[in-house]
Amino acid sequence: MKASFRLLLVVVLAVLAADQVTKYLAVSRLTEALDGRSGLSRVSGFLSEQNLDNDPPVEGVFRKNTRPYRFIEDYWHFRYVENPGAAWGMFSNLPETARKAFFHVVSLVALGFILTLYRKTEPSQKGVRVALALITGGALGNFVDRLIRGYVIDFIDWHWRNQPGMRWPTFNVADAAICVGVALMLLDSLRPEASAAQPLPQGTSPQP
Repeated sequence: MKASFRLLLVVVLAVLAADQVTKYLAVSRLTEALDGRSGLSRVSGFLSEQNLDNDPPVEGVFRKNTRPYRFIEDYWHFRYVENPGAAWGMFSNLPETARKAFFHVVSLVALGFILTLYRKTEPSQKGVRVALALITGGALGNFVDRLIRGYVIDFIDWHWRNQPGMRWPTFNVADAAICVGVALMLLDSLRPEASAAQPLPQGTSPQP
């Protein structure tokens, strides 16, 4: 296996593992869905239990999510949220069948596009490769959620003293990896070309 694809595989698997493990911890610590279970039963519950916030409400069913864990009071809480849409809840009101099909197709197309870009990178573009690998791992993490449950588990809640309009949409590790990857891509696009920084050979002059 080429070194470039070893890098892709390592980063993608690391992001995917971190994403799914933290989502398991969110279900385990921020809901009551796994209470009384042990061993593989907990893993099975993590993969099968759904609608833990009872939204939309089901008659006779009680909410299983618990109060948020206040990591940094007034700024950073851990709060269990099921997001059937995209970022900021976009497209969450689509009919369930159409929404699932839409996100599956979009996810697969996006993954194919990112991998195509990765194949076209040069060995010198290590930063770009890491960025694309982070984006791939994040996209894959949320895609796994949609395949298993039809929604994405979010649990990181950033806000400013609960002020209206001062709350960042609840997100997860996969979202964070995608944002970091995009930021690295933007930083790389602002970097001057290496060739422009190299001195001209002696006895030559720049072209007009």
